[in-house]
Amino acid sequence: MLTDVVETLACPLCRDGLTVADKSLRCAAGHSFDIARQGYVNLLPGNARAGTADTPEMVRSRAAFLSAGHFGGLADLLAERAGAALAAGACVLDAGAGTGYYLARLLDRVPGAVGLAIDVSKHSLRRAARAHPRIGAVVADLWRPLPVRTAAVEAILNVFAPRNGAEFHRVLKPDGTLYVVTPTARHLGRLIPDLGLLKVDARKHERTGRALGEHFLLAGTEDYETEVRLSHDEVATLVEMGPSARHLSPQELRAKVGKLPDPVLVPLSVTISAYRPRR
Repeated sequence: MLTDVVETLACPLCRDGLTVADKSLRCAAGHSFDIARQGYVNLLPGNARAGTADTPEMVRSRAAFLSAGHFGGLADLLAERAGAALAAGACVLDAGAGTGYYLARLLDRVPGAVGLAIDVSKHSLRRAARAHPRIGAVVADLWRPLPVRTAAVEAILNVFAPRNGAEFHRVLKPDGTLYVVTPTARHLGRLIPDLGLLKVDARKHERTGRALGEHFLLAGTEDYETEVRLSHDEVATLVEMGPSARHLSPQELRAKVGKLPDPVLVPLSVTISAYRPRR
């Protein structure tokens, strides 16, 4: 709930702290932000736009695919690694939280910890706000100053999402950890060429490290590799939940998927990188 994380939030207009007042969040300067009936709050500044936020269709596909457990092993591993260093009362920021799937799995492992789910898609956050009783969901743009107080969170999760190194460094406590999950060049295997999906840069991990290097030191990496057996419908759902959905019409996607074996073995391959803030 938002009440669990309100102490970590900052007004996006004046940077003052926020408190819950009736059905809104307010700061001392009088700025007010309505809490949606689904439980999230929109803290995008008035001149901000949602841009390439996930659509309702993408969110439905993501929820369906994740609920089937295909990324369950990754969620468990990330929760184990991040949860080992957290105590009750810790606050975890999920930057680009989507439906809150990974954050909820972590909170299940750490009793008493709370989670702040930030995403630019209100459609995603409608689900994230209900994904766990200790999640507070906030609409915000990761590329802008985050509506979070300085040194307010003990850990940050960043799973297949944009990375704002300067802001992550500002809101993370000096002894906290940033966990970044990025796909490897092996991720999704033959689906990439066969379906015309967006390719993963073979040097993505290296580029991520360079982008974060000004503010963070790499503390360690761990690869997660598995294979899942997917039906044609599940393959379509997998594609429809990601950025490639913007580049393929439903008709094109179904035609290409129809040429695959049914079921088809699909590799899931990612790297989990842990970063510590530079002092």
